Amino acid sequence: MQVLRHPEATNDPRDPRNNEVVSPGADIYDGNLSTPINSSPLVKSYLSALPAYRQGLSPQRRGLEVGFFHGLWIILPFTLLGPLRDTPMAALSGLLSGFGLLLISALSISLYGATNPPAPTATITTPNPPQELATGHGWNEYAGGFLLGGVLGAVLTYFLLSNTALFQHFGTGL
Repeated sequence: MQVLRHPEATNDPRDPRNNEVVSPGADIYDGNLSTPINSSPLVKSYLSALPAYRQGLSPQRRGLEVGFFHGLWIILPFTLLGPLRDTPMAALSGLLSGFGLLLISALSISLYGATNPPAPTATITTPNPPQELATGHGWNEYAGGFLLGGVLGAVLTYFLLSNTALFQHFGTGL
């Protein structure tokens, strides 16, 4: 890998302009530069552990994991900031609003898959992207898993929000 040098740098090894830390990737014209952040082993291992890039997962399993974690937080803004925020129906309102948003998101993912999506490209940070998401069928499986996981996550969050008094009782021991 060739290191980019400052245009005014000299051949003197003590010149600080010779110690540039940004270098091009495989193709210098695609804008994929290697920096100390995106090419570090810590960042690469973190990103390769995310469900979007983890090896060996089916598209439905990827969608299930991503949807579940989206479902966990998606109803909170509707519950805490919605028009029914100070009523006993706030959590139910947030749950139903979250269901609507998850349905719209799953339909959008499915429509994206129907438009002949481009194959995932390899980058410096993610050298082995999942090739299952190069087809419309893979995106439809992902969308189905996303919707199911999102609904399960939203229902779990609704259960936790509806029973906060019970959990406070367990915490205080009263």
